[in-house]
Amino acid sequence: MIKLYGFPLSGHSHRVELMLSLLGLPTEFVQVDLKQGAHKAPEFIASINPFGQVPAIDDNGVVLADSNAILVYLANTYGNGQWLPSDPVGQARVQRWLSAAAGQLHAGPASARLATVFGAEVDTAVAIARSHALLKLVEAQLSQSRFLVGEQPTIADVAFYTYTAHAPEGNVSLADYPQVRAWLASIEALPGFVGMPRTAVGLQSQ
Repeated sequence: MIKLYGFPLSGHSHRVELMLSLLGLPTEFVQVDLKQGAHKAPEFIASINPFGQVPAIDDNGVVLADSNAILVYLANTYGNGQWLPSDPVGQARVQRWLSAAAGQLHAGPASARLATVFGAEVDTAVAIARSHALLKLVEAQLSQSRFLVGEQPTIADVAFYTYTAHAPEGNVSLADYPQVRAWLASIEALPGFVGMPRTAVGLQSQ
């Protein structure tokens, strides 16, 4: 059984939880209390993640951190070729979206949500503006294909799903993005889908 070290309201944790569920892998969720600084505890840093962050997994002794790196590992190990293309062009296209998930998605919807859900000191106007700039790009891509990289879901979609679905919690409305909303519905219809708890903040509408 794979151990997932995470926090229930962490979008980075959820993308790994979602991937594990989509793959049908038995998982033990080990909650790391971020509010109490458990992710910075010496034992966690020494044995789980020296960067002091969640998520991390322990797959029978294989300990890995960083949500996108974990997605790549899970797809290659358990995905049977479905979640990560084998050809160089397909892999590069997935990587482009993984980079955007670590960059623009983090600086936009994830940061805007950090301010409302966790009270982080964030320039919300800038984060919201970045969010809409990114969503316009995603909307354009999804007008050409059902998923971010073609007609089948990949780990790119998993990496982008959570913070996009929960963007309204950071006061980023999805009302002007019909293709994005349809894409979210397509992911939510996948066998094994599991959502992240929603919080009673933000616009509360897509």
